[in-house]
Amino acid sequence: MPEHGCQPPRAGYRLLIFDFDGTLADTFPFFLRTMDVLADEFGFRRIGAHEVDGLRGCGARQMLRHVGLPLWKMPRVAARFIQLMSARIDEVALFDGIDRLLPRLAAHGCELAVVTSNSRDNVRRVLGEDTDALFAHHECGAAIFGKRARLERVVRRSGVAREQVLCIGDELRDAEAARAAGLAFGAVGWGYTRLDALRAHAPEVVFERVEDIAGHIIAATPAA
Repeated sequence: MPEHGCQPPRAGYRLLIFDFDGTLADTFPFFLRTMDVLADEFGFRRIGAHEVDGLRGCGARQMLRHVGLPLWKMPRVAARFIQLMSARIDEVALFDGIDRLLPRLAAHGCELAVVTSNSRDNVRRVLGEDTDALFAHHECGAAIFGKRARLERVVRRSGVAREQVLCIGDELRDAEAARAAGLAFGAVGWGYTRLDALRAHAPEVVFERVEDIAGHIIAATPAA
């Protein structure tokens, strides 16, 4: 069952803004497989297998400092990562249950959005055409630390009141962006960041399993 940091709004959540990597798509194994390639190409330190769990409790800035990657290089590294993923997109899949979750939420009347640093093409190919079409808003190619502006743009375009918006993600920077935009945040327990680290940021909701999302949203939100 999901954990609640506060009660949902009386009218429920009408707009759900999802992160992509580590929330909808299981890209962490691919991330680990490509890190050595990126480290050698861009001159930062490789991550040892013994370091992975500890780094999953860190924010993105801490991780960059740990491997010696300056912030100014990050756009090039991110672009290369996205390029590598595009070339090997068959290695990336949705988390189990996401393909059933999203149609259920849409059928309940929830407006769906995705805000991600990944590319529009990668998102479409991993989701598949039918699932991708469930999303009313796609904000792709966001800067690593530039999600706040993208979240605010989605909210403006949707016309949904901020108190009826829930951002759902797996990283500390997702939580920070939601908080900076004045939006509720739901943390997921199956992505890049360990759940104990996410809980420390006091999310409004914690989802330990994919199926918890539908149960919580549908219970809290009258059908449209």
